[in-house]
Amino acid sequence: MLLAPGMGCMYACRDRGWKGMEQSMERTIRRILVLNGSPAGENSITLYTVLYLQKHFPEYDYEILHVGQRIRSMEKDFSGCAEALRRADLILFCYPVYTFLAPAQLHRFVELMKAQVAEIRGRFAAQITTSKHFYDVTAHRYIQDNCDDMGLLYLGGLSADMDDLLCDRGRREAREFFSMLLWRAAHGYSEPRRVLLPETACIADPESVPDLQQNATGQTDRSVVIVTDCEPDQEQTALMKAVHQFQACMPCTTRVVNLRTFPFAGGCLGCFHCAASGKCVYHDGFDTYLREQIQTADAIVYAFTIRDHSMGYRMKLYDDRQFCNGHRTVTMGKPVGYLVDGNLDAEPNLRMLLEARAEVGGNYLAGIASHAGHMEAEIRQLADMLGYAMEHRYVPPKNFYGVGGLRIFRDLIWQMQGLMREDHRFYKKHGFYDFPQKKRGRMLAMYLVGGMMRNRHLQKKIGGKMTEGMILPYRKALDK
Repeated sequence: MLLAPGMGCMYACRDRGWKGMEQSMERTIRRILVLNGSPAGENSITLYTVLYLQKHFPEYDYEILHVGQRIRSMEKDFSGCAEALRRADLILFCYPVYTFLAPAQLHRFVELMKAQVAEIRGRFAAQITTSKHFYDVTAHRYIQDNCDDMGLLYLGGLSADMDDLLCDRGRREAREFFSMLLWRAAHGYSEPRRVLLPETACIADPESVPDLQQNATGQTDRSVVIVTDCEPDQEQTALMKAVHQFQACMPCTTRVVNLRTFPFAGGCLGCFHCAASGKCVYHDGFDTYLREQIQTADAIVYAFTIRDHSMGYRMKLYDDRQFCNGHRTVTMGKPVGYLVDGNLDAEPNLRMLLEARAEVGGNYLAGIASHAGHMEAEIRQLADMLGYAMEHRYVPPKNFYGVGGLRIFRDLIWQMQGLMREDHRFYKKHGFYDFPQKKRGRMLAMYLVGGMMRNRHLQKKIGGKMTEGMILPYRKALDK
């Protein structure tokens, strides 16, 4: 049986209304169970991120199971693990990314864990990984999908670089992630499930989108722009009804920019004129329109109807014409969201595109409201999460989509800086030229370590202490 996307245990509460569901899901996290999937056990770099968080959030009770190191004994007797799972309010998967997914030991633990589904359904779950961001996204989705199978309420994941804990930025991002996680748990804002129910429907009838009452309080000086391609005379469509309901939920200024009213002279020509001069070859005013009408807002929400497995021609035209920005992430730091008319659950490629688009642009994806049956709840959640992101200026660390995409552009712009002068200036100003081959000190250190490891006499002396040496700087990080 396939399950519809929604917020956590929405299906158990779907007939009780939003207020009843929200009240039922407001819970306090006290006990956190850490499932350390690293075979290195206590010498796991990933685990040190958890230890760092434990130090900065001491008001919670933490329990650590070294499942990656002790999986054989757990196979023989799982009773202790089962009891730990039953005690937990939050189950935190903690592991290094191994060849696209979690380590095999954690895979095995998940198999054993699934036998306890009846005991752990409804618990919160999250994950923390370390890697160089090579397909961390597939690893995270593996855990998320299994959380969905077990009825866990998935709250998101932190994908950290292996060296993040050693720098101020990485430590700050870890703290902000954990604060966000706790806030989401308090509000019951779990991630939508990634599979469908047979009765899943598109937003075809405006009556299928429930009316929301104005409940926004506390006006702020923030502003949100809603970019849509709806026909101007079709205010009663399901899409525009969703737009109006979203506006009713936001406690700040919102305005709608309809692409149907802009006189596009044509689609992007790929002429690279803007790369050299920063100006589009067309004289239809799109550059000014984009920068003054859209990019001046504190957050951007896109509202569209799915057409031909995409956002439709006019939205694509808008996207292509944004090449007047070149490869510059000029809106980075601004949260984004989506209101989608159509069965997005049947379009995984489009969903991936929306997620990757936000990652590459340096934007926090606050949510996608798309499911007709639960549109009211999804609109409210999107509004709340967008408001939180704006208030706290929340920008999560990039995952593989963002890191990989930016590095591809980084190398491209570096090679073509003579032509793409505006891009080159932007990348240089924002420190995007972080070429790893410039880290000569690290390279020399690795040559030294490699030489030592090839020495048979030293190999015998070092034995199994290699991981202990690797962990030394992380131990020091706990004292900062």
